[in-house]
Amino acid sequence: MLNQKARSFIVIMVIVALSALLLRTAIQKLLVYNIEQNQQVAQVNLKRLSIALENYAKDNKDVYPENIDMLTKNQPPYLERNYLTVSSVRGYEYDCPRLDSTGYNCSASPVNCRFTGKMTYMVSTGGLIITENCSKE
Repeated sequence: MLNQKARSFIVIMVIVALSALLLRTAIQKLLVYNIEQNQQVAQVNLKRLSIALENYAKDNKDVYPENIDMLTKNQPPYLERNYLTVSSVRGYEYDCPRLDSTGYNCSASPVNCRFTGKMTYMVSTGGLIITENCSKE
């Protein structure tokens, strides 16, 4: 009888170990998928911001806006949402350290490198997006 109980305990432990391994693999794949989605959204949002800035300059004799509000409050708006005032969008924060009448430099950085995203995206006047690994910063 004691041998039967020991065998049952071993079977239960093997099942628990296999379940934990499967759960770990599933969670890891889910996190990778989520990070990839966050990165794609960040690229799209940064491209939207760049296109809005370029369109504004094209409509205003090559003069870029002094702030993002000029893009969102215009009729019709060049940009539907001000990404700079929102704390984060899908794990990324947006910033435009240079935004003046001659051009712009904007970036999208993950809130937590390697957890919400692995890449930092930067765009400057002309719309060229540069990608950099966020762990280099």
